[in-house]
Amino acid sequence: MSVMGEKDSELLGRIALGEDSVLELKGVEFRGNRIIGPRRSDMADEQAAMANTLSGTVVLDIPGLPEEKLDIVEDWLRSICSDSIDPPLECVIRKRILRDGEGAEKIIIRVDVPRSLFVHRSPGGYFRRIGSSKREMKSDALARLFQQRSQSRIIRFDEQAVPSTSIDDLNPRLWKRFRTPLSSENNREFLEKMRLITRDISGEGGDAGEFRPSVAGILMTSDAPESSIPNAFIQAVCYRGTRRSGSYQLDAKDITGPLDVQIAGACRFVERNMRVFAVKAPCRIETPQFSMNAVFEAVVNAVAHRDYSIYASKIRLHLFSDRLEIHSPGCLPNSMTVESIAERQSSRNELLTSLLARTPMNVNAPGSRRGFIMDKRGDGVPVIITESEELSGRRPEYRLLDDAELLLTIFAAPEPEPGVRPEGGIPGGEPGASDHGRSPGGGGRLGMCGFGYHGPGQRGFLTPGFSGLTTAVHCDRGKVTAFISGGS
Repeated sequence: MSVMGEKDSELLGRIALGEDSVLELKGVEFRGNRIIGPRRSDMADEQAAMANTLSGTVVLDIPGLPEEKLDIVEDWLRSICSDSIDPPLECVIRKRILRDGEGAEKIIIRVDVPRSLFVHRSPGGYFRRIGSSKREMKSDALARLFQQRSQSRIIRFDEQAVPSTSIDDLNPRLWKRFRTPLSSENNREFLEKMRLITRDISGEGGDAGEFRPSVAGILMTSDAPESSIPNAFIQAVCYRGTRRSGSYQLDAKDITGPLDVQIAGACRFVERNMRVFAVKAPCRIETPQFSMNAVFEAVVNAVAHRDYSIYASKIRLHLFSDRLEIHSPGCLPNSMTVESIAERQSSRNELLTSLLARTPMNVNAPGSRRGFIMDKRGDGVPVIITESEELSGRRPEYRLLDDAELLLTIFAAPEPEPGVRPEGGIPGGEPGASDHGRSPGGGGRLGMCGFGYHGPGQRGFLTPGFSGLTTAVHCDRGKVTAFISGGS
């Protein structure tokens, strides 16, 4: 582990103990205004070795050096990171004055080498740090490291620090739900191990090396993620008819909060605004426009797999009379295509999906047997396709827009014809029951003596049943139509 962010007294203690896997000590020698020690190539090898292992700190001891020569050392180090290491290494270089227990001052330059997402080559080759020395990597170890680092570059954005945030931005009530009996009792150690916090090497919003919440930490354990990541919310809109127009907007809401709260809020928005057709034939059967289990899976996938590095885009959930559209920022990860999406499994945000897989289920999605929001088995897309197609008769469509946004369209179930028992409906109620309760599918829950409908902005209502008749009711914003056909 790097020693970035530690107190001066702690750094002095480590210096006193000597070099190890994450600490390298060097003395700087000058001849005039030219650095003659350590050698440029040796310095590059040491820094690249640390970056290829985990991370670390190089301390350059500069006894009695005039202040103006500190700038020469800094320029020398910057040149090594940029020109002698491939790909260039982004280190944090700081000038420090350390005071020992007796008050004596020691001038140093501290170079914090971050854990890198790349494999770095220095003048001597490819090195790794083992203990207090560097070792050149053999071909098999080098091949494994290239493979590991290439994967890291794809899935590690959610582990990066969020600038201008602090650990205080995380709500203990939210992160403590991930604690188990085996977890560390030390809060900071637990948060770091869960990767809810990480060290910030960017230097934005404060000193480099400070612990800050990770992207996943903010998204899952802060009360208002959108305050730190402005695009981290769901824009939900319900339109009257089939056109996207502000003139036809019936309901709209920006759904914010931790991601599990956003998922539940988005599902409630759809449930509240979709139509639920009720047919009595002779027992009441409800047909919701959308399978709430499919809607749940679609929202979870959008939230878990979207690209949070695209700051100008947000998830958009648009509900029309004939379809539901969910726009998720980002292209498909790895080599996945819209044609193979139902058969393959790939995750852009590995940390985020692992946290959602530990978050208890908070949505009433009929047909789902989930105990947690995600199961990471790749069942979500097949559920979306199968249940939606059974209900509406049309297969949901995935489209990639300009390689920058994934659009999922789920088609609504058609309105049942008068006198025809719908396929895939939900039987509801008990004989003689009549109330305004909501069914798991989103409609009213009435018995054989009544029928009802819930639509956008509407409350449930009751209508007398007629023995021996098949009755369907359709309500659309103040207009009620009843279809009655004779029974046997």
